[in-house]
Amino acid sequence: MIRFDNVTKIYKTDGHRRTILERVSLTLKPGISYGILGINGAGKSTTMRLIGGVEDPTRGRIHRGLRVSWPLGFGGGFHPQMTGRDNVIFVARIYGEDPKRVLEFVEDFSELGSYLDVPIRTYSSGMGARLGFGMSMAIPFDCYLIDEVTAVGDARFQKRCTEVFSQRRKNADVIMVSHSMETIREWCQQGIVLLNGRAIVYEDVNDAIEVYRRLNA
Repeated sequence: MIRFDNVTKIYKTDGHRRTILERVSLTLKPGISYGILGINGAGKSTTMRLIGGVEDPTRGRIHRGLRVSWPLGFGGGFHPQMTGRDNVIFVARIYGEDPKRVLEFVEDFSELGSYLDVPIRTYSSGMGARLGFGMSMAIPFDCYLIDEVTAVGDARFQKRCTEVFSQRRKNADVIMVSHSMETIREWCQQGIVLLNGRAIVYEDVNDAIEVYRRLNA
């Protein structure tokens, strides 16, 4: 279970104040996958980062009663001066996983070869995505966060991503942001619509999609 208790998120830049969420309280139940919907700028990616613990609320608390991934495709947790290998080992230890097992999985899955032993700052965006996705799949999570990224690389590598993630989904939930309503409908049972600082949960994802389409009309 993931619970928002009176969560407010505000950004202050150059004297401007932007409220993303305002006193939001909601509960995301285990065994249910959610799609997060909203017009551009509504705060979808910010909400994902809050759920994953990448950012903290301005006020309020988020309780996580299960193991939540970082947003797939998000590489902000990697240290750019460290090698890919050292980053993998470091993250594995943070999550209490066997570094050797995780490293073996990432080496095989990412297909980065000798690039694992060079600093991440030298990686292309595609290489970073391979490392990040492989790292996400190496650690078993109860809930995976997906922000528009479900596969990376060429067609062959995308097929590998799809296959391994399909296996993970058998025992895990998904919280997803996507501009494809067909993808949201395929992956999610319920929807959360972000609007003017509020987060409204719809028990039928089709109702959430209909509201989202009216907002974009």
